[in-house]
Amino acid sequence: MNPKRDLRMVCIVAVALVALTLKLAIAYNTIGTNDAVFFYGFAKVLSQHGLEFTYQHSRYFNHPPLTAYYLRGILALTEQPWCQAAGIHFPFLLRLPGIVADFLVVLILLKMAKTAVFIPTWALALFAISPVSLMVSGFHGNTDPVMVLFLICAAFMCLRGKAALCGLFFALSCQIKVIPLLLLPVFLFFWIARGNGLRFSTVFATCCVVLWAQPIFQFPILFTKNVLLYGSYWGEWGITYCLRLTHWRPFNGRGTFDLPVPAAATALLLKVAIVAAVFAIAFRRRNLNGRGLIDSIAYAWIIFFLLSPGVCIQYMVWLAPFILVLSSSLYLWLTISSSIFVFVVYTAIARGFPWFVAMSNGKDPTLATWSLLPWMVLVGGSIMLWKKATERKLRFDAVHLETLRAESA
Repeated sequence: MNPKRDLRMVCIVAVALVALTLKLAIAYNTIGTNDAVFFYGFAKVLSQHGLEFTYQHSRYFNHPPLTAYYLRGILALTEQPWCQAAGIHFPFLLRLPGIVADFLVVLILLKMAKTAVFIPTWALALFAISPVSLMVSGFHGNTDPVMVLFLICAAFMCLRGKAALCGLFFALSCQIKVIPLLLLPVFLFFWIARGNGLRFSTVFATCCVVLWAQPIFQFPILFTKNVLLYGSYWGEWGITYCLRLTHWRPFNGRGTFDLPVPAAATALLLKVAIVAAVFAIAFRRRNLNGRGLIDSIAYAWIIFFLLSPGVCIQYMVWLAPFILVLSSSLYLWLTISSSIFVFVVYTAIARGFPWFVAMSNGKDPTLATWSLLPWMVLVGGSIMLWKKATERKLRFDAVHLETLRAESA
């Protein structure tokens, strides 16, 4: 027993419970953003016409089947008299899994902190009550926090040496959104280096095939086009936003579809660069321990957010726990900048504060300007991390050279 450590855990859990309560209150008393409204529409279409029809008639429905099944389930639940009497509405149930997921992530990080991962108490407390998490999980209305939970579980299984469970949790993260597939090389090379690549791959592939069975065997082309080949929003984040600011016609498009050819080609080039960089990180760092794998995931997310053609506002929760483990100082600055970005955008599209429903029409070009705050923090953080890595390598080389000289003498 360690009284100091136990008190630390109790305090962090208490903070996380406060955040959980606040998120539940926000979710119960608000509708959320466009996403919550769109999900309600998707749920109606899914219930009436099924998954194939929804993929076929809405190119904006880019979610795997498990999310579709959940939408149908909560829609049916909200139509029950007892649910309506309690005031439990569709947007609340849509956000409920993400709210619970945030709390569970805090618990997992606490368990990590008891093993090979050091996280300062102040940083864990900030993560537990993160303003970004409060706004995204409590208000936005999407499934991103659940995806993050399964990714953290998969990383935790790497710390514990459980290849099969890692494959299961990683597969589940891909059932919420397909973007975790970007991180597949990180996990795969990690387990191959330990002789457990087949076990990880078998569980991962089996779970994906089972949960994707309906679209894979009934309408694979639709599934591939809507889900696996989904593209991001051009011109509202990072590099593509800077290109759009030039007002040069070939790069002046916005959105996901029907982009000018130069813009579409640039987006494809950026995506290829992201995949290649993540593959290189995964291969070069495959022999590191579980802590090293978590850092590799953080580096992969940083590459994604630096180069991605587009980033939606709720994506800011994707990288948070991994940056927390990698660098608490970078996490602090990322949280501050992301909080400002998210708050300003939600306040603008909700037509003021407090928020009830926030509907973006996509016509305010100034909102994307605020996205430069977290993007520039990641640019600066990357430079800082690169300098630190270079300094460590120089120190290591110097020590190694001195050792060789001593041995030769």
